[in-house]
Amino acid sequence: MKMQKFSIFIFIVGLMVALFSACQPDEYELGKVISKEELRYSIVQDTSDPNMIILKSETPGATPLWITPMGRSTRLQDTVRIPFAGEYNFIYGVESAGGFVQADTFKIVITTNNLNYVNDPLWTLLSGGVGNEKTWLLDLDANGVCKYFTGPLYFYGTEDSWETMALYKSGKTADEIKALLGITDTWNWEADWKGNSWIMPAGDYGTMTFSLKGNATVTVDHKMLGRVEQGTYFLDVTNKVLRLTDASPLHDQGRDGAVVDWGNLKLMSLTENTMQLAALRDKALSGEDPCLLVYNFISKDYADNWVPGEQPVPEPQLPDGWKDDVTKIVLKTITWKLSDQNPIDWCNLDGSRMNGWNTPSDYPAWLGTPDPSIYSGFSLTLNSDENTVEFVAPDGTKQNGTFTLDDKGIYTFSGISPNFSIISWATFHLSDNNQLRIMSIEKDGLGNVTGMWVGAKDPVKDEYMAYHLVPSVAGSSNDPVEAMKKAIVKALTGSGTRTFKPDLNWFVDWVSGSPNFTGGWTSSSTFGTDYTSNSWVWNATTAEIASSASLQFTLSGNQIQLTVKQKLYKEHQTTNESGESIWVTDQVIDNFTNSGSVTVNAEDQTLAISIPLIDYSGSPARWLSSTGNEGVWYLVPHGGSTYTNVETNGIWLGYTSKTDETTILHFVVAE
Repeated sequence: MKMQKFSIFIFIVGLMVALFSACQPDEYELGKVISKEELRYSIVQDTSDPNMIILKSETPGATPLWITPMGRSTRLQDTVRIPFAGEYNFIYGVESAGGFVQADTFKIVITTNNLNYVNDPLWTLLSGGVGNEKTWLLDLDANGVCKYFTGPLYFYGTEDSWETMALYKSGKTADEIKALLGITDTWNWEADWKGNSWIMPAGDYGTMTFSLKGNATVTVDHKMLGRVEQGTYFLDVTNKVLRLTDASPLHDQGRDGAVVDWGNLKLMSLTENTMQLAALRDKALSGEDPCLLVYNFISKDYADNWVPGEQPVPEPQLPDGWKDDVTKIVLKTITWKLSDQNPIDWCNLDGSRMNGWNTPSDYPAWLGTPDPSIYSGFSLTLNSDENTVEFVAPDGTKQNGTFTLDDKGIYTFSGISPNFSIISWATFHLSDNNQLRIMSIEKDGLGNVTGMWVGAKDPVKDEYMAYHLVPSVAGSSNDPVEAMKKAIVKALTGSGTRTFKPDLNWFVDWVSGSPNFTGGWTSSSTFGTDYTSNSWVWNATTAEIASSASLQFTLSGNQIQLTVKQKLYKEHQTTNESGESIWVTDQVIDNFTNSGSVTVNAEDQTLAISIPLIDYSGSPARWLSSTGNEGVWYLVPHGGSTYTNVETNGIWLGYTSKTDETTILHFVVAE
């Protein structure tokens, strides 16, 4: 195809320019032209694996161009792995000062099969497995129907990948993923075609068939582009990269010329029925900033067996007690303002934010940076006793009216009609039916509401324009010290006691530093009886120690006491006969007990504990306690855990383990 031949095109253009220049007086001439006889290279089969072909370019001062059954390469030395027996053609060429020269076709006959090259579940999902083939369709048909995805094309950041897509699907935000993976350009817009049909027209885009019958071949029938491509492919299962030679994935005409190399694709996801492939949009070709164009595919078998039906419309899921949360923060009158950090975003129908902007620097150039001085005069005061509302516009104009709030979190207003600019063309307004719907509610560690996202439904698209409202007085009648005491000892006076034990299923996690504590990559099913996936911290011995341990907090007057009980391994570090560092157990104490005091610091949300917590010596988690972990522990809100739901969600105790990283340990209430 035209983009796949980009490199050869450059060679030819360079040669033509050089020849033209040589015809002009007083101009530089071409360098020496290398003949085919002067080319030096080798193409040999590996002695231990004849399906492995070793390529070496030995022509001095020249850039190689290999053409192989598995694609093209410009490496001086490369390895081609061909899984199937057969006769295969290899062509060697170089680009030198004198131009491009190519050797005769070199044939290799392979008499063996090495199916280890394609013996991976991803190869089977892609092609149907050895001896089979599998056909894929773009998830948009001539009737404008998407049968699995919300649209045929999504947009992601240039650093997004199989890993980040999985994290997004697990509920992680862009900021959490950035902190977790150390990347910067991660974001996504999963455009629904119904509301964004400008992305590409409805139509029959053809078929894309991956075969493992005798070789890894791909046939793409681009019905919308008017061409059929036949080539080869190779799937790098480790790096999640799909390489096509002489073919390109099904895509739209509008972006056909926006990608330098349609054959270099990131594999973003792959299941029995669905596949997502990403090509890099080039700024020079498209005139738009680089991003990943993520095309969504469904298998032909899935498409043929798909039955239309009424699909449930996703809705925001609000937490228990949400109605009291947003009507009783300060008495029953609450004044809401727009956030000075992230006042606006867009939300999906389920209430999830599309972009995850959290700071002014997160906002893209096409929208602009929030300027709080533009909208700081705005307020929305709701009185839930009288169901009255006062809207104050940024210019001071006031409107008064009434409102209702239903059980789905939908505010319906009368008497007010806000419409003012927040950023550039993005305005604060109600939906066509004078409504705003609660998308999500934010709370601090004390359980106080610190903000909520409300959305105005788009009249056409399946999305909301969402506004980040924060209470101008986010107070609470609860004393924070009392709230923390209640969380850990269940009482404020007398002899309140609460006992915690380590959570064997969600043992540990890592989040950003105080005070945000964002991120985390483990889940409520990461550990348990899986002693291999994270054996560097969790094995049977770690689980044994954790299951034996408990933390008992007891209130005595105004002082909180802590008693730690556990099975304790005493050990020391030494070297073996080979000079390797090892740990040796000196003593095992089945019922070790230690007691100390606890001081609550509500301002920093910390507990100063005079004794170490659980000692994991004897296990790979020894580093959690090897230097004595007594000291200051953060009481961290994480995984839905706050001071108000300790009995169901437990507590997370964390310490600063490195710059902007907090190691947090999960404890649940003992039965």
